[in-house]
Amino acid sequence: MTEPAYLIAIGGCSCSGKTTLAHFLAKGLDGTVLPIDAYYKDLSGLDPKSRLAVNFDEPEAIEFDLLLRDIRRLAGGKIVHRPVYDFTTHTRTGRTAPAAGGGFLILEGLFALYWAELRSLCRTKVYLDLPEELCLERRLTRDVEQRGRTPDSVRRQLEGSVFPMARRHIVPTRRFADIVMSGVRPLAEAEALLQQIRSQGGV
Repeated sequence: MTEPAYLIAIGGCSCSGKTTLAHFLAKGLDGTVLPIDAYYKDLSGLDPKSRLAVNFDEPEAIEFDLLLRDIRRLAGGKIVHRPVYDFTTHTRTGRTAPAAGGGFLILEGLFALYWAELRSLCRTKVYLDLPEELCLERRLTRDVEQRGRTPDSVRRQLEGSVFPMARRHIVPTRRFADIVMSGVRPLAEAEALLQQIRSQGGV
């Protein structure tokens, strides 16, 4: 019988270091990272202008039923084929990426601590804190270099939806975390967290 997966949730505001920490833990634990970003709803049915009007910083932008189904399957030791999302077009590519179940499973993204159904499955819940001014700097660099955005469009999105929605939906999830870490240097405390998880997971 497959042992149940040890689920770790890493939440926090945009560019707080969630992905960096998740991959550090995955390497140290030989675990699997499942990015919530992959589960943004496919907007291929909308014209490009309408896609830009969608608020991607609300929980409703995520296809939660599919995410929860995949998490439960992974927790039970099964393999899933998660969506691959194209952030330049706000659509799914049609390709999928395999993710192996069992072992250590690391769920990372804005809403990792948002839904009670997911929190109840996680044994370790981490929240990364980051000041908004650093979020702005990092988001500009990432979205311009990796997602083909213009600096003005990034700033408009941050001021119009990212920061307001973070204050409404993300920052309040801090209270659900077992561990709160600084996103300024996301790996500064990572080794201690890794050892803690190893001891709890029997590794």
